[in-house]
Amino acid sequence: MPLLSLITYTPLVGVLAILALRAFSGSREPAAIARSAKWIALATSVAVLALSVVLILRFDPADPGFQFLEEVPWFGTVTYRMGVDGISVLFVVLTALLLPLCIAASWDIEERIVDYLIAFLVLETLVIGVFCALDLYLFY
Repeated sequence: MPLLSLITYTPLVGVLAILALRAFSGSREPAAIARSAKWIALATSVAVLALSVVLILRFDPADPGFQFLEEVPWFGTVTYRMGVDGISVLFVVLTALLLPLCIAASWDIEERIVDYLIAFLVLETLVIGVFCALDLYLFY
């Protein structure tokens, strides 16, 4: 199972769910949409946290190299490569731990909360992706 890709891209599933909620809400009240978006974002970030706990539990600290390697050739010489070492796995878990806390701390925000939550989930994808990227193309 590509655990790193799952951890990295799960927040984008939350983004798509929030965008679908906004697009197909019809005549629902904006406060109801915001409330649902908050719960979707929190559930998504907690799911990422749970996956990162699985990652840290499966991590072997005795192995000095990269673990959970994922490598897929893309365009000839460009390769999608992800992996974590002893330092980056801690940063992935730290990021996954902080995001639900930040979303919960911003629960009382009223203005443009849906956009704010979308930006937060995209930020989570990008930060975790930076910590897992092993290829210069994927990193940038």
